[in-house]
Amino acid sequence: MKIGELSHEAQCTVETVRYYEKVGLLPAPARTASNYRHYGSVHVDQLRFIRNCRALDMTLEEIRALQSFVTQPAGDCSAVNQLLDEHIDHVDLRIAELSQLKEKLSELSRRCQNKQSIITCGILQGLTSMESEPQHDRHTHL
Repeated sequence: MKIGELSHEAQCTVETVRYYEKVGLLPAPARTASNYRHYGSVHVDQLRFIRNCRALDMTLEEIRALQSFVTQPAGDCSAVNQLLDEHIDHVDLRIAELSQLKEKLSELSRRCQNKQSIITCGILQGLTSMESEPQHDRHTHL
């Protein structure tokens, strides 16, 4: 099948197919005599796998790791479970960060007294006076 057919079958864009080929997540397709890419069912399966991992907010590195596990079908799946547990930890941390973000936004929102002039807008004043938090190294992929 051609790239457009593959993208339709895997429910993604042609650009997505090309990107995943470029970064090495999708194996290079065979070429026809006229040098067109020719994809098969393996590519459809791989794209679906990648798309499903991305829907779970997994990084390209996590997807690569999962793909490497698939190539070792006789191995045990403890490494797969460990990767998923680490990803869950990342999600938990992101949820905590988002909760803090929501609280800051809610605090700003409470400063609004509606129908006040822009010059006295509590939200805009709050954004101007709010202290920035120091940047810290994240221990997550997000």
